[in-house]
Amino acid sequence: MPTRRRILGDIGEKLAREHLLRQGFVIKETNARTPLGEIDIVAQDGDCLVFVEVRTKRSDSFGSPEESLTRAKRQKLVALAEEYLQRFDEPPPCRIDVVAVELSRQGRVLRVELIRNAVDGEA
Repeated sequence: MPTRRRILGDIGEKLAREHLLRQGFVIKETNARTPLGEIDIVAQDGDCLVFVEVRTKRSDSFGSPEESLTRAKRQKLVALAEEYLQRFDEPPPCRIDVVAVELSRQGRVLRVELIRNAVDGEA
């Protein structure tokens, strides 16, 4: 039985995929596994490979979705991207974006926002 948190995450990831597609991204993979963990979405934006972290919150009690991206999580995202790029003989240009999703307590979509280059390699 999925937890409330997992259900919320699934809703956020679906909204993020739809938003990225509207922005012209091509979704390559969702929930991409690496030995270090999982990348929510791997997408193509022009010639750039984009690793997308989806942050979904139902309330702003503890800050916005993007504010929940701790230094440790940013470092992990960089490590996940580096691990994923080992699949390539010549890694393509890439970046790490965040899609912030906010829902009301009743589940109404309040905001879906793409934040490009949200995490740099020096996180």
